[in-house]
Amino acid sequence: MSRDPRKPLVSDTAMVLAAGIGKRMRPLTVTRPKPLVRVAGKALIDHALDKLAEAGVTRAVVNVHYLADQLEAHVLAREVPKVQVSDERETLLETGGGLVNALPLIDRDTFFCLNSDNIWLDGPRNAFAALSDFWDESRMDALLLLVSHAQAFNYTGMGDFHIDQMGVISRRKPARVAPYIFTGIQIVSQRLLRDAPEGSFSTGRLWDRAIAEGRLYGLPHTGLWYEVGAPEMIAPTQEALTHF
Repeated sequence: MSRDPRKPLVSDTAMVLAAGIGKRMRPLTVTRPKPLVRVAGKALIDHALDKLAEAGVTRAVVNVHYLADQLEAHVLAREVPKVQVSDERETLLETGGGLVNALPLIDRDTFFCLNSDNIWLDGPRNAFAALSDFWDESRMDALLLLVSHAQAFNYTGMGDFHIDQMGVISRRKPARVAPYIFTGIQIVSQRLLRDAPEGSFSTGRLWDRAIAEGRLYGLPHTGLWYEVGAPEMIAPTQEALTHF
């Protein structure tokens, strides 16, 4: 089914998680935060922010921690999407805590959330449009964009999730392989974040509750996805991107 171009995205706002310390990306992160490591001619975070701009997302909240001044100056210079910074200089809050801390800036019932080190190519449909079309607030607390092993490059893990015919997610069993990998891109509702713990915690805790309630869903990505978590992953990613 083709997407009605007049149909809006579920939100004009995204949270970009960019506060990590980039241990796996050393030594490139000794003097710069990981989101500013350059791949294929531009900073990692600009790959994500440019994709948001192309999809029509006009606002982004970016959290900062490690070498925060560099990252803050870089993202605030953008015009589209317009960026606000969620400051975690004092305490790194992980993914879940970072989301909760940024909520006053997000100010939306539903919003996109993505990692700052994502590089992906869309298939026939834009990823944010595809997520928006599948989103159903009455059934979902979060909707995760997933990718198969065949469409994931530089990835050597065992996968993260299974999804059933309706799109309901379950986690990979210990010591088993799961067919789908989380791309780092999702739609999040405020309902997912209700009664969240204080301080630093992983979004995975909230996903587990949503799984138990049957309200965590996944959507398979129709394009390609590249893991760029370590220096040795940069060259093959750049080589692959030159063919598109």
